[in-house]
Amino acid sequence: MKRRVVVTGLGAVTPIGNTVEEFWAGIKEGKVGIGPITKFDASEYKVKIAAEVKDFVAKERMDFKAAKRMELFSQYAVAAAKEAFEDAGIVLFGAPFDSTTSFRPGTRFASKAMRSESFGLETYSPYQDRDLMDIRAFDSGDLELCFGSSEMALSDIEKRAEEILNAGKFPLLLGGEHLVTLANVRAVLAKYPGLHIIHFDAHADLRDDYLGAKLSHACVMRRCFDLVGDGRIHQFCIRSGERSEFAFAKEHTDMHPFDFDGLEALTAQLKKDNTPVYLTVDLDCLDPSVFPGRGTPEAGGVTFPQLLTSLLLVSRTNVVGADINELAPMLDTSGASTACACKVLREMLLALY
Repeated sequence: MKRRVVVTGLGAVTPIGNTVEEFWAGIKEGKVGIGPITKFDASEYKVKIAAEVKDFVAKERMDFKAAKRMELFSQYAVAAAKEAFEDAGIVLFGAPFDSTTSFRPGTRFASKAMRSESFGLETYSPYQDRDLMDIRAFDSGDLELCFGSSEMALSDIEKRAEEILNAGKFPLLLGGEHLVTLANVRAVLAKYPGLHIIHFDAHADLRDDYLGAKLSHACVMRRCFDLVGDGRIHQFCIRSGERSEFAFAKEHTDMHPFDFDGLEALTAQLKKDNTPVYLTVDLDCLDPSVFPGRGTPEAGGVTFPQLLTSLLLVSRTNVVGADINELAPMLDTSGASTACACKVLREMLLALY
């Protein structure tokens, strides 16, 4: 198989131009970037020519104090990354956090595994007849989160989401356990006060607390309810929870248990009203036969084609933020679950761009 490179957000610091625009102009003009070495004394070396970056002024591209603490090659990388961020429409960021996991941990490794295994995934989607080469997305990497405090971790995630939103970008969060959704929702809701949440999951996640903790993956949609209120959380595929959670849902959320029945009508109405929508996808909505690498398995889930069809329906609405969560890669040594998560991410990127 040929190695593939996916060009998403663009940034460049090169010997023939220090921005994408300058670089492309240099290529078209046939500009030569090779010349005498000026960065150091090359008089004692046989080779006295090189392709050096020229006229790069770090303080014009980044914080001056930060630049002084960097090697030159790091300054180049930061400058190119900032330009790529500015060029992108969707910004991914990872939240490797699973400190409240109640059964089998491991979701903290999801985003790293997805990046590694995505090499084996085609960039082209035959489902949508689109390619990742068609879009501008930027992966800003994983956050370094405090595992001793859920609130501190959520605060850091929320700040990163705010930065992305303030830059006019779409925040796409890679969990981690499902609690990380709360932080992204907080940030998105601050910008879009009329926000509705569409929730795909095996579990209701509507407990008021879990063993006394109100910040738990088992309580995430209850905490989101505290933010958005009645009738603005739409839950699908739910097939597990306490009796009290299902009773709460009857009074306060729009729950569609077991499958995606009712989603088409919902999305049509949300689209008509141009309602801002947040999409949270807990991958354990899928059946364990499709996606075994999860912390809390629940039989009776949906298939990948069903999930894909539903993602495409939601993408027709005014989606302003999203996340994918609950992959525990080491719990499926075959790699099938990670491959499935990567495919879901590809389809979401293409559908939401």
